[in-house]
Amino acid sequence: MPHSQAKVHRMFELVEPIATVTFSEMPNEAFLALGMRNYWDGYFAGRAAPLGLAPAEVVHAVFYNFAAGEVARHIPWVWGKTTPQEAIAVRERSSAAALRQMIGELADSPALTRVADLATRAALSAPTEGRALYAGLRALDVPAEPVARLWHAATLLREHRGDGHNAALLAHGIGGTEAHVLLALSLQMRPEEFGRIHHLPKPQLATVIDGLRSRGLVDAAGAFTDAGRQTKERIEALTDELAAPAYDVLSTDELDELTAGLQPIATAVQAADD
Repeated sequence: MPHSQAKVHRMFELVEPIATVTFSEMPNEAFLALGMRNYWDGYFAGRAAPLGLAPAEVVHAVFYNFAAGEVARHIPWVWGKTTPQEAIAVRERSSAAALRQMIGELADSPALTRVADLATRAALSAPTEGRALYAGLRALDVPAEPVARLWHAATLLREHRGDGHNAALLAHGIGGTEAHVLLALSLQMRPEEFGRIHHLPKPQLATVIDGLRSRGLVDAAGAFTDAGRQTKERIEALTDELAAPAYDVLSTDELDELTAGLQPIATAVQAADD
């Protein structure tokens, strides 16, 4: 059944920290052990693996928000060190181990098994049309072990939402690097200091900001205009709307149960990160 946008957005807030344990130190070390040169080799090998041996141009298109040339520094180089199948297995194994370590005794609780089951029902129920990365993940086997199953479900839900977010950005004419600029501004940060784009050459980033300024989304001082803020809000609202079908399979009571069950797990992960 349909659920409110507020509940759908709350699921995003709870799923995100659980899915993104895959970008933490333990999975990074597991990929370095395969021969990856650095964190980003492991990132692209693990996240792109469900797409198979797709060329850099395809991975760039699916991921959407990397600057030109960034994907090509890693894809296809990583496939000379590992295979997509091995990368999938390493990512799942190391991510589940990281999640287990972060949440401690919660990992062996009956409540976690129930949460993993509900999350998996939702994660496997959404439509795949137009969702390339989500569809690739849907084609993988679902882990039997509860902690690994919860991480897998959270990753499916995250990438389903992410595919929808890319569609929302595209519909509003916002490119990938532009999206990071808008996110930085929404967090009241200078784009030049924002994690995903701070490394870009200053002239390149200045050109992106100038483009947003010429469209009336950013003012002369580099801050949001009213139009820019409203555009960001519309994108986020559409992203939640596009993410909602994943949860339609759950009743109101089941979604509330899932939300309540994820809360302590997400809190434990965030505390471990801190």
